[in-house]
Amino acid sequence: MTPAALRIAEVGHSYGSRMALESVSLTAVGGVVTVLGPNGAGKSTLLRSIATVQRPQMGTIHVDGLDVTADPERTEARRRLGYMPQEPRFAPRATVFDVVDYLAICKEHHDRRARHREVRRVLDLAQLGDRATERIKALSGGMVRRLGLAQALLGAPRLLVLDEPAAGLDPDQRLRLRDMLSHLATSATVVVSTHLTDEAAAVSTQVVVIAGGQTRFTGTPASLAAHAEGRVWRSEGAPPQALRSWREPDGTYRCIGEPPHGAELLAPTIEDGYLLLVAQH
Repeated sequence: MTPAALRIAEVGHSYGSRMALESVSLTAVGGVVTVLGPNGAGKSTLLRSIATVQRPQMGTIHVDGLDVTADPERTEARRRLGYMPQEPRFAPRATVFDVVDYLAICKEHHDRRARHREVRRVLDLAQLGDRATERIKALSGGMVRRLGLAQALLGAPRLLVLDEPAAGLDPDQRLRLRDMLSHLATSATVVVSTHLTDEAAAVSTQVVVIAGGQTRFTGTPASLAAHAEGRVWRSEGAPPQALRSWREPDGTYRCIGEPPHGAELLAPTIEDGYLLLVAQH
């Protein structure tokens, strides 16, 4: 199976007088595209638009050449994608198996025996195979998110859209998620939103930084870190000229911005590059 071709051109969307997205563009075929940005930056609006949950007010989104804003083509595009919203919600008295089975029916998996095999497959991928008969109300928050991931994986979609999939997962589960995304990226285009820069550094082939509803950066994790080259330094106190600074365990401060003459420069990380971009905008 080949990854879907995703093309986003000049997408914009507003809520009343607030512009959530403005002229956002992106292209991807395969790999993991991570959308980084602060709360309220427009990440979820962008992912909902890609997943056909809402129509952008401006611009176009194409999946394998299909216009997801047009009624006949949107249905066909939906057959190629899996979507995990930021806050998955399920009927509390339903069982884990039933909620995934129900979506499988909605996604046109009509053969009962084959459908149940697929439900068990994605539950195992999400480490919920042993919870299949439990009711949703008995699950932890992290388990509910993993159930949302299981639903998104149904049918091995060629475009996978995941909104904050690592939220609420413990370190071991986050490592397993990274491994899963790395494998999925060989047969699907994976679009992930997060505010965790370490997750972006670990799995991304492409990083997109959105701030104030606009694209501020598109490139590799290494090039995002390089954006802060020569602009990260160590200081004995919090200097006023720093755009961002924080106290390290040894009592010194890591600072981002325009370093003073003679400052001890530090090797930049992807987090430094991201914080610098956000602070500038």
